[in-house]
Amino acid sequence: MAIRAGEVYVNPPCRQKIVVRRAAAETGGERSLMDLYVSPGGFAADYHVHPFSEERFTLVRGRLRVSIDGRDEILDRVGQTVAVPPGVTHRFFSACEDEETFAVVAFRNRADRFENLLLRQLFGLADGGQSDARGIPNLLQTALTLREFSDVLRFTSRPWPVQRALYGALAPIARLTGYHACNPALERRPVRTAELEELPPEVALQVNA
Repeated sequence: MAIRAGEVYVNPPCRQKIVVRRAAAETGGERSLMDLYVSPGGFAADYHVHPFSEERFTLVRGRLRVSIDGRDEILDRVGQTVAVPPGVTHRFFSACEDEETFAVVAFRNRADRFENLLLRQLFGLADGGQSDARGIPNLLQTALTLREFSDVLRFTSRPWPVQRALYGALAPIARLTGYHACNPALERRPVRTAELEELPPEVALQVNA
């Protein structure tokens, strides 16, 4: 079942909530807009790259620190935008101690696969208590899921050739013990919906460009 606008996904370990603003299914799978809410202390799960896709953050309120290739960008003005090109290591963090940060994230190229990985799989596992304090599943689950979706996300804590070899060795064990790259229970899981917040004009201009 395709992900739809208004659906809500939460990741308690990472202190994140995402409300889908424009689903990839509306754009032929190529572009997705997501309202990202990050509580104080919240973060993206580990440093990572999107090999073929661009990710763009536009601030609505609060403060967001985006680390891009070892350099920090602080978003602290409404409508301020930062883009992460394909293949560049990055991670984001809340930069607010006392309020929630809200940014719109635009993901271009293979957005349908990214939605399935991030929202259905990684957020679904985290919301179900099946990930660690960083929001990352156990090694057997990671071996299948990150191998299946390596075209849209790769963690950078280890070199990719090392990860690929490790995941390849673990994948048969993971399957034998009942793991799935795309957990069917997460595909069928009921999803909450919410009304979308109205965006300030300067943000709407950026995200709809």
